[in-house]
Amino acid sequence: MARQLQPGQRAELYIIDVESGVATLRNSSDTLLFEAPNWSPDGDSLVINGDGRLFRLPVAGHGHGHGEACGVLEEIDLGAIEEINNDHVISPDGRAAYVSSEDGRIYAVGLGAAGAAAGGGSARPGPRRVTNDNGPNFRHYLHGISPDGATLAYIGLQVDGGQVRTNVYTIPAAGGPDVQLTDDNFPDDGAEFSPDGQWIYFNSERGSTKPGHAQLFRIPAQPNSLNGGEPEQLTFDERVNWFPHPSPDGSRIAYVSFPEGTMGHPADVPVVVRLREEDGTIRDLAEVFGGQGTMNVPSWSPDGTRIAIVAYPLESFTESHPA
Repeated sequence: MARQLQPGQRAELYIIDVESGVATLRNSSDTLLFEAPNWSPDGDSLVINGDGRLFRLPVAGHGHGHGEACGVLEEIDLGAIEEINNDHVISPDGRAAYVSSEDGRIYAVGLGAAGAAAGGGSARPGPRRVTNDNGPNFRHYLHGISPDGATLAYIGLQVDGGQVRTNVYTIPAAGGPDVQLTDDNFPDDGAEFSPDGQWIYFNSERGSTKPGHAQLFRIPAQPNSLNGGEPEQLTFDERVNWFPHPSPDGSRIAYVSFPEGTMGHPADVPVVVRLREEDGTIRDLAEVFGGQGTMNVPSWSPDGTRIAIVAYPLESFTESHPA
């Protein structure tokens, strides 16, 4: 079942200028818990999920800083898909969204004002299943798409004998064989392509001496290429770091940083949205009450000047807005 807002809670979507840190409120709701903004390739809209559905929100319009939000959510037809989670990406040409369904599979859904179908055509057919049948105990969690739109990056979650294993995989967006890039028992998540398509960024507990201490890594998108195919660690601190999102020029990584000792990526905790600069230095961009849903998917503007995030302030939590 899709997440719901707590009594006295709101979902607030902000656009943040990465140089100035100025946050502009674009939408606020005390009825719909929306999550995980994607930015459209043309820069005109954001795509978010909420209540198991998918919505489009225009970016243009008068901004109100921390004040009144503007912009009307337009629901995107998902056809026969009953419910999605907060793992979705948009194709580089803007014609399709790829979504993770609560049935554990990944589907392609047509976008466009006229409902252009994923892959072409003027009429909207039913959603197209992308993933293979990997058994009843295997689930696919989508996080990235290659810059040419040909390949999806996802986390495969396998339950075997009560043990949960998560590893990094790719699959052709048109459908085809899965390629497994990691094969171990370390918890992994958030697999996303670099702008040049050579790397996949992800968070993992590999290298940690205590459970839950996730850091950021990258691995070659092609097995045994570049540095021999071994994961390369990118952050080294006591906080718990999730969901790396490379900027369009590859010079920065935006990510969500949880407090030390956090297990997994829970909702409703104070988190910091951080930037890792090209030289490895870390900069805090915003502090919000959120976590799960704040920035699970690629959320950079196409020109790399802004990112979109979601905060979930409660009446009892004073730090409601990005700081």
